[in-house]
Amino acid sequence: MTSDQSSMPKKTVFLDKDGTLIEDVPYNVDPKHIKLTTGAIEGLLLLERLGYELIVISNQSGVARGYFQESALVGVEEHLRNLLGEAGINLSGFYYCPHHPDGVVSEYAIACDCRKPAPGLLLRAASDRNIDLHSSWFIGDILNDVEAGHHAGCKTILINNGNETEWELSPLRTPDFIVSDLATAAQVIFSVDSHSECREQSALVEVIREA
Repeated sequence: MTSDQSSMPKKTVFLDKDGTLIEDVPYNVDPKHIKLTTGAIEGLLLLERLGYELIVISNQSGVARGYFQESALVGVEEHLRNLLGEAGINLSGFYYCPHHPDGVVSEYAIACDCRKPAPGLLLRAASDRNIDLHSSWFIGDILNDVEAGHHAGCKTILINNGNETEWELSPLRTPDFIVSDLATAAQVIFSVDSHSECREQSALVEVIREA
């Protein structure tokens, strides 16, 4: 890869963790209970073939609530990287928010700009890794994920697995697509990318003809 290529903005798929990438076990940090969701491996392999980086974006209010230490998330990240690595999948980033305004641990009991639906974690990742947010996607299982993605300028996919129960919709909280699992989400992204590439090629042909 040339220096010009390495400096080009990257396209990324941001992934909610609990209920999207792994089975939802509330406030769990024990690796033995961390299991990838159905379709995760298939979907993530396709997304990597499409040239997307993969980054986890997760609210972890269990820290603020005193359920576990922030340091426990180091083991969670390591286990996730190992699980994905065994399938040949690279996780490019793991970003989490340990805060909650109603928390009991004072240093974490704050209102912040990184707890979804705020887009702070996505913006931080974009700054850290030179990500083109408008060419990126956020996949999550509740509408707070969708809102965070739209705030950051991403396209969004909601995995409708029953974890969203309130369905308080607004323009920012309306997903671009609704699917059943990560494998289907990846197929949607593949389809959108394919149509976009076709449109770009058609536009190029028109420019050449006019020239």
